[in-house]
Parts: sequence; C-alpha cells; structure tokens
Amino acid sequence: MASRQLQVLSALDGAKTQRYHFRAIVVAGMGFFTDAYDLFCISLVTKLLGRIYYADPSSPTPGSLPPNVAAAVNGVALCGTLAGQLFFGWLGDRLGRKSVYGMTLMLMVVCSVASGLSFGHSPASVMATLCFFRFWLGFGIGGDYPLSATIMSEYANKKTRGAFIAAVFAMQGFGILAGGVVTLVLSTVFRNAFPAPAYQVDAAASTVPQADYVWRIILMLGALPAALTYYWRTKMPETARYTALVAKDAKQASLDMSKVLQSEIEAEPEKLDEIMARGEDYGLFTSRFAKRHGLHLLGTATAWFLVDVAYYSQNLFQKDIFGSIGWIPKARTMDALEEVFRISRAQTLIALCGTVPGYWFTVFLIDVVGRFWIQLVGFAMMTVFMLGLALPYHHWTTPGNHVGFVVMYGLTFFFANFGPNATTFIVPAEIFPARLRSTCHGISAAAGKAGAIIGAFGFLYAAQSQDPAHVDAGYKPGIGVQKALYVLAACNLLGFLVTFLVPESKGKSLEEMSGEADAEEGNGANIVRPSGEQLV
Repeated sequence: MASRQLQVLSALDGAKTQRYHFRAIVVAGMGFFTDAYDLFCISLVTKLLGRIYYADPSSPTPGSLPPNVAAAVNGVALCGTLAGQLFFGWLGDRLGRKSVYGMTLMLMVVCSVASGLSFGHSPASVMATLCFFRFWLGFGIGGDYPLSATIMSEYANKKTRGAFIAAVFAMQGFGILAGGVVTLVLSTVFRNAFPAPAYQVDAAASTVPQADYVWRIILMLGALPAALTYYWRTKMPETARYTALVAKDAKQASLDMSKVLQSEIEAEPEKLDEIMARGEDYGLFTSRFAKRHGLHLLGTATAWFLVDVAYYSQNLFQKDIFGSIGWIPKARTMDALEEVFRISRAQTLIALCGTVPGYWFTVFLIDVVGRFWIQLVGFAMMTVFMLGLALPYHHWTTPGNHVGFVVMYGLTFFFANFGPNATTFIVPAEIFPARLRSTCHGISAAAGKAGAIIGAFGFLYAAQSQDPAHVDAGYKPGIGVQKALYVLAACNLLGFLVTFLVPESKGKSLEEMSGEADAEEGNGANIVRPSGEQLV
C-alpha cells in the first residue's frame, strides 16, 4: 500500500516528531485557548450583568438577567459557532485550510474587543449589542474547529496523530482555566480598590459603578492570545494532503513539505494522476458516501451532540448548581464583586482538578489505548457519576456534604475530557476523505453545538426548582437540578451506545481510514477494531 501512496504523504506518515509539529500545535492550540476562554467566560459574568443592568433596590434579592436575556447572552455565541462550523468547514474544503484559517482568527480578535465595548442608552440596547458581537465571535470560533483539527491531522504522523490533535484540543482546558484565573484576579483587584457592602446591608451600594469595567475587561482579554498567533497562522504552508489530493498539485505539495521536513521529496505527478484516475471522486450527498461513511458521520455527529448536551449545560451553569447545593452563599449576602469572585473560584477549582487533567490524560494515552475505548469508557463513567450526583441529590445539598458533591462533579468533567469531549473532536478529522474532511468535521462539530445550545437553553429552564417559591425571578417552575442530572445521565448512556458506530483510527494513515489508499471495491470501507470486529 505504501508503494502506491505519494512519497510526500508517506513522508508525513512516517516523520519523527519535529519542531514543526510543536509549532503547529501551539499555533492551532492558541486558537482553541481563545475559543474556550471566550465561550465560557460569559458564565462568570452573567450574575454581574444582572446586578448592573437589571437592579431593583427595593427587591430583597439582587437583580438578575430576565430569562430570555440570560438565554440569549449564554447561548448566542453557540448559535454563531454552529453556523461557523458548517460554513468554514465547507469553505476549508473549497478554498484550502490555510486560506480560511486567518479569517477565523481575525474575526475572533475583532469581536472579542467589540463585545467588551457594548454600550447603549438602556439595558436592552447593551445586551442586544453584546449578543450581536458574541454571535459573530462564535461564528469565528466555529471555523476554528474543523480547520484546526483538519490541519493538525494532515500535518501529523500516523503514530502520534491522536496525541497531536488532542494537544490542540487540550488548550481548551487552559482557556477555561485562564478565564477563571483572570476573573479571580480582576474581581480581587476591584474589590480591594472599591469595597462595597453586601446587598442585604445596602442594595444600591453593593454594586459599585466600577464593576461595569470588570466584565468588559474580561471579555476583551480574549482577543490577546488570538492576536499573538495571527502572524504564525499566515506563515503556515497549506497541508500536503489538500494540495495533492484536493488541489491535485503534487509539485507544490512536495515543495512545501520538503521545506517543513527539511528533506528532499519527489513530486511524483504521474503517480498522483494514476491515484486520481483509480480513485472515486464521490461527493457528500451521494449513495457512495452514504455506503462508505454514512454510519461514521452519524456516529461522530450523534456522539458529539450527546456529549455537548451534558458538557455545556454543566460548564455554563456551574454557578447555578453550586448555588443550589449551598457551596456559593446566597446572592443577597454578598456584594456584586464578591459574587463574581466566588463563582470564578469554584469554576477555577473544577477546571484545575477535573477539566485540565482529563485533557492531558487523553493526550498521553490516546495513541496507546485508542479512540474507541477512551470514548466508550468516558461515556460510561460520566453516566455513573451523573447518577451518583442525582440519586442521593438531597444528601449532597445538606451542610457538610458539599465537598463530596464537588469531587464527583469534578470527576464527570475529568471523564468528559479523558473521554468523548476530546475523541469527538479527534475522530472526524481522521476518517473522512481529504476533499470532504473539513466539511464532515464541521457537520459533526455543528451537531455538537446543537447539543450545546439545547444544554444551555434547556438547562436554564429545566433546572429551576419545582417549588414556585424557589424559582428565580422571571422563570417558571422546572424539573429541578436533580431531574436535570438524570436527563444528562441518559444522554451519556445514549452516547455510550452510539460509540459503536465510530471506527478505531489508531495507528492507521488518513488514507487507510478514508479509503483513499486503495480504490478496490470495499477495501477502504472495511474498518476493523483491535478486537477483529469488522464494522462496515
């Protein structure tokens, strides 16, 4: 099989780990650092936005965002992300990975800054402006998913490809952690500079005017890491697989990779012509694609959808969950900046102890254990720990038991990231043909964001107490946090079952997985698990 493959692709598959691999990880990874920071930092400041723009000093409780505003602020960036994943995923297969890569980053930089500059004459106009820029911020973030994954998979060697793609995605954990740390630092600095009484002591004075700067600075700082890597993105050459297999330019592919690998690579235009003539140039909406990759796309998209329902509902509404179990004090007992501090401290602790370690366990073990088993065990353990939180929920809410709840809650994040949250990002970049790789990854990722939107909007309403006396202002009674956790456990169990549709790609070249390595009938589609089970 290797003899029929282009030398440039064989050289990439067999290349030792080199400096360009780490450069690609950093350049692509900083985009994901920014993605996570921008998507999740909003959850740290929504309570503050409510106190600033929807305050009623005569109310016994601090101001909060109305339900429709809270849903929009939390979810609008996810809607933009979904649209961006589909659009830029498709564009990456049409114009090339590199051509589109800089666009997404610049859009993220501009919209991060603009989000912090959301001004208006009324609360409604401020929120509308904020939502507008966060939608387009999400649109840019969406493009980063298929492009970063595809670029890294096409640059990597087949022995450590999983670890390289996982390392890019692992920067998401550092982005979440950075959001918490930045918020901790800023809230501490402003609290010390502008002390304020608790809301129940003096409602009007509990939110100092300078608090309006805090959320703006937090959002605007998301532009910094993306801006720092823009130059390096523009200098990355197009991937050899796109140049050779999609643009059909063997000479340019060999020239680009000769510079990257610092070795002479033969162009082999005749062999490329032979491969193109022997290959099948089927499109996405064809029976041939459905036969070869239909179940694979269904598996990657559905698994990503299910994990994101659970992952984003947990991440975006940690503050509500921690408040419901009493880990964060009642809002009326704190001033505005103290509430921000306590929410960010809780999220930082979870990120540090559960989220970040999970990502790096995946990096170190994915090319040893394999994608299939990491995803399967991850979904299984998330189901177990969700049920462990839900079944004795009233036990966890009693004083003295909060630490146990936080530990188990952190373990669900650990197994999400040492599990399906990472593998659903990696596998779609490995198993589809080069001409459809970015598009199929974008479709899978967009399905995930559809799940995230359901998690974000649905959890906001569903987790409301069943007792009308304990429902947040403006909301109707929901099913409560306990039953919401049961729903999330069910999603994880379904994800466990869907995993059996996804092929194992450990140790195989991209062309072996996609069927491009051999045009003989059926050979490219016979994907076999380590156990010997043939899938399709």
